[in-house]
Amino acid sequence: MLKVYNKIIQISGNVIVLNARNITYGELAVISSREQSSLAEVIRIDGDRIYLQVFAGSSGISTNDEVRFTGAPMRTSFSENLLGRVFNGIGKPRDNGPDLRENPVDIGGPTVNPSKRIVPSRMIHTGIPMIDLFNSLVESQKISIFTTSGEPYNELLVRIAMQAEVDIIVLGGMGLRFDDYLFFRHTLAEQGALNRSVLYVHTAADPTVECLTVPDLCLAVSERFALGGKRVLVLLTDMKNFCDSLKEIAIIMEQVPSNRGYPGDLYSQLACRYEKAVDFKDAGSVTILSVTTMPGNDVTHPVPDNTGYITEGQYYLNNGRIEPFGSLSRLKQLVNKNTREDHRALMDNMVQLYADYQETLEKRSMGFRMSSWDEKLLKYGTAFEAQLMDLSVNIHLFEALDRGWQILADCFAPNETGLKNELVTRFWPGVKK
Repeated sequence: MLKVYNKIIQISGNVIVLNARNITYGELAVISSREQSSLAEVIRIDGDRIYLQVFAGSSGISTNDEVRFTGAPMRTSFSENLLGRVFNGIGKPRDNGPDLRENPVDIGGPTVNPSKRIVPSRMIHTGIPMIDLFNSLVESQKISIFTTSGEPYNELLVRIAMQAEVDIIVLGGMGLRFDDYLFFRHTLAEQGALNRSVLYVHTAADPTVECLTVPDLCLAVSERFALGGKRVLVLLTDMKNFCDSLKEIAIIMEQVPSNRGYPGDLYSQLACRYEKAVDFKDAGSVTILSVTTMPGNDVTHPVPDNTGYITEGQYYLNNGRIEPFGSLSRLKQLVNKNTREDHRALMDNMVQLYADYQETLEKRSMGFRMSSWDEKLLKYGTAFEAQLMDLSVNIHLFEALDRGWQILADCFAPNETGLKNELVTRFWPGVKK
């Protein structure tokens, strides 16, 4: 029997409070006001006092409106019909398509039992050399792009969505500007990638509380696709907006703030989403790539700081390029041993030479005289940035490896690189094989 109440004792922002019994955490309720009906979710239970966050906002709700508990948590439809569709933060169509209700699945469930997981062993090719060559993206990995506002991180996500060698893309947008939402939708449609994608988009004009459900919706349907044998890549942007929504709700509920006003359970809130990344035994996989913007490029900010402890590496997007320093894929050693014999050696050597190039730039800026070696490093660094670091470069991993060897051959003699003779003999351009 559904429980119905008509006495709201407090309305604070998007959170309402009433007295009720036998209610469970996460349970869904319908609030019927004179103007409309709104969905709400139980977010706190304090004895008989129940706190609900209203997805559509509390505007228009009065203290004598009817609150009807459904007895079930929030659910979303799952089927192949999701592909090519765009939904809002509570799973309602944003593309004027039909509302899907078949096969409802719970969102926000527990993470996968470790016994059902396998060790990651497959690389996801993206066509971006700074990822594929230097910090490979691995199936079932959870990794974030650390960047700042104004960097082309959404453009980078679209490229990955179009080029990643996976079966399904699930994109979750949180706090997006409307033109960013249109950019995602139109670009994926024009490039033919929308038919293998599902989009859950919360814009800056939508109610704040809907931002909190976007990752859960994405991960719930991704897990179902993966159980069906699909390789799924989940793209989330921007997790800073997600955390700001958590902060706003925590302030309304008068929780004791932690670092910079964020709630004390920020780490747990992020971890329970990121830990949904999994490679199923005898099934598919879920890989999570998120964007985390850092205010003032401050990596000690609570959001990137907590994210760094949870995820298995990060990509630093700075000045329109993925930097080789600071960027790290902690799982790359599981896959780059199986790509090509020269992958690891070339990767390490080119990063070391680029570090030497950075030191040479500092020497030149201070007026030191450039040696012949310095001149070679300057030539190398310029070629490295233009032919591999530039985000417009779109080549397969093996072509990127060949290009790396060509850059070395254009700037150095074989004995100046520090690479093993057997690798030089086999891969150096112009050497008779």
